[in-house]
Amino acid sequence: MLIGLDPVLTPDLLHALAAMGHGERIALVDANYPATRGRRLIALAGVDAPRALDAVLSVLPVEAAATMQVIGDATALPPVAAAMAAVLAARGGPAPTSLERHAFYAAAEACFAVVATGERRFYGNILLTKGVVPPDAGAAR
Repeated sequence: MLIGLDPVLTPDLLHALAAMGHGERIALVDANYPATRGRRLIALAGVDAPRALDAVLSVLPVEAAATMQVIGDATALPPVAAAMAAVLAARGGPAPTSLERHAFYAAAEACFAVVATGERRFYGNILLTKGVVPPDAGAAR
């Protein structure tokens, strides 16, 4: 057990987040997503997407985010996507854009890792692009 870490962050997930470089992506996907398409699969069964996102954002700097568009209605905002946008906002993250379903699949396949959550609501999928951690305010340069 470690102090100060969200218990949702498993050892495999922490390793993946720490190993990612600036600009690399990780996908958090719902229970219906074909998660075997990714390079590295990490399971968070029983954890919904907004909760998993909140845990990840507690340790990961994010510079961009994108959710999956609703098929046939690119402007629709499903409740789970709205909940994830609220988590991003509460954590000071960027407002998510959206990607057409097949574009989302292609982007997720190129991700550093895919995190399969237990989210049962449709469209509970989000891509996160890792940002950078700036130097401390008085650090020598």
